[in-house]
Amino acid sequence: MRPWTYDDDDKIFGTNYPVSICFIVVNEFCERFSYYGMKALLTLYFLTYLKWDKDLSTAVYHAFSGLCYFTPILGAFIADSWLGKYKTIIYLSIVYVIGHVVKSVGAIPTVGSTELHIALSMSGLILIALGTGGIKPCVAAFGGDQFDEEHTTERQKFFSIFYMSINAGSFLSTIITPILRGDVKCFGGDCYALAFGVPAALMVVALVVFIAGSSLYKRTPPQGNVLWEVCNCIGFALKNRWNKSKHDPPKKHWLDWAEEKYSMRLIQEIKMVLRVLVLYIPLPMFWALFDQQGSRWTLQATRMNLAFVRPYLREVMMLNALLILVFVPIFDLIIYPLVRLCQPGIMRFAHEFSWFIFNRFLNTQPEALNVTVGDNNFYMSSGYNVTHNKTVQRGEYTDVTCISNSGKTSKLNLGLLDFGACYTVILTEEAGKIVPHKIEDVKANNVHIAYQIPQYILITAGEVMFSITGLEFSYSQAPANMKSVLQAGWLLTVAFGNVIVLIVAEGAGLEQWIEFLLFACLLLGVCIIFSVMAHFYTYVDPEEMEKLYLENSVREEDDSDFKKKNNEIELNKTGKSTKM
Repeated sequence: MRPWTYDDDDKIFGTNYPVSICFIVVNEFCERFSYYGMKALLTLYFLTYLKWDKDLSTAVYHAFSGLCYFTPILGAFIADSWLGKYKTIIYLSIVYVIGHVVKSVGAIPTVGSTELHIALSMSGLILIALGTGGIKPCVAAFGGDQFDEEHTTERQKFFSIFYMSINAGSFLSTIITPILRGDVKCFGGDCYALAFGVPAALMVVALVVFIAGSSLYKRTPPQGNVLWEVCNCIGFALKNRWNKSKHDPPKKHWLDWAEEKYSMRLIQEIKMVLRVLVLYIPLPMFWALFDQQGSRWTLQATRMNLAFVRPYLREVMMLNALLILVFVPIFDLIIYPLVRLCQPGIMRFAHEFSWFIFNRFLNTQPEALNVTVGDNNFYMSSGYNVTHNKTVQRGEYTDVTCISNSGKTSKLNLGLLDFGACYTVILTEEAGKIVPHKIEDVKANNVHIAYQIPQYILITAGEVMFSITGLEFSYSQAPANMKSVLQAGWLLTVAFGNVIVLIVAEGAGLEQWIEFLLFACLLLGVCIIFSVMAHFYTYVDPEEMEKLYLENSVREEDDSDFKKKNNEIELNKTGKSTKM
């Protein structure tokens, strides 16, 4: 490998941005087009092609998503310990391509039975998860490696550009692949084979583009089996602490018990990584909500009953990627500078929501009536008087009290009053009793899909602040030989978020609205916990620490040389005196 020096020709138009990042950004765009184009159809593929039910489709979708974010640990291990980031990206991209091809073949109806389709689909998804997860921590860290140490501002901007390329690929793929599935007919139905085949072709393009930039890349050689060494150091520290803590004086940090076997530099680097990983513990809950856009949100949209809802499903599904492309420059150029100006002011955000069920009564009786539904009282004067709409809680109302002016009491059975509905209850007299006739003016869940847009806007704004910052933070706080490892740790938060959804979807058996409310409350609690943890976190500059270690090592070498020379002088003096 040639020694690396930057020339003016290696920069983009005289800036501090290396030309090599162009190949990395284009590679990421094509890879994300490939991944999100396939994933956008996955839930519908399970439902309509493999004929699975909604819960199984949701469970497999999130199991696949979780696997995609567990495999980064494998990719980081291979990159940092064996092949280096460059070769790891190439080899695992080949696995990625093979997975796409197998997945596309499994979507051809004429290829074998349903069992074979399932086997090919699952095998393809496993290979895709190995490929996309394995290269995920390497590509981001490899892009950060292309910058000189002094160009930290440019590197921070790179992560924003990098994230925009991800969402540009996602945006275009969520437009194109649903068109290929629905508008192009093959084998007498929806063309899933073509819709999965195009992402496979884009992954081939991603691999070719990345290889094309090979001569420009700044490559950091693998540092040996770093992850294994880290695990051994932690294990030795715990074992040593258990054996000696009762007899030896206490240490400032439990990792300091490894000093007798491992270098102070390695111990300090592990402390840095562990401090960040501890900070990541609450974060999976964000991804548990966020990744439901591709499962529960899609299923929620398909359940909306009006005929005009379904044509807008594709547009709403791609809304997240479009908003990312709009929000990233807005946050970088406007929001973040304003936040910095506002510091240390206090910024408060209020979020208020409620569930609405509207209800009203029409009185056809010659005397006034008074009806109590839950905590709400409806008073109706005589002669076809209509009350105002009032909100009531969802529930079965089988024993509602109705009292007339003359003191006559009746019990009304209103049945289920459901979410999102609006009811008019006409009260008539039959056989001497007041009888309700319920009319559903607006059906439950009969809501235009556009009502999901505010949720997409809010969650996308959260993603811009959360995900881009997390990528750059994971890179900036990692020692040089553990960049990929900490990137993988960041991605693991996504994996555990999908595991949480998988457990709740399959094990809890809750109604969907209760699931949504549960996740929202959990995330609110996690936000409070994370805010406290982040307040006490102290930033570390790994580059300054690297320089400090180099200076100390030089001093130690000088000291050892000085001691060696002194010892030689003393030995020479002693030898002469003995001869005399």
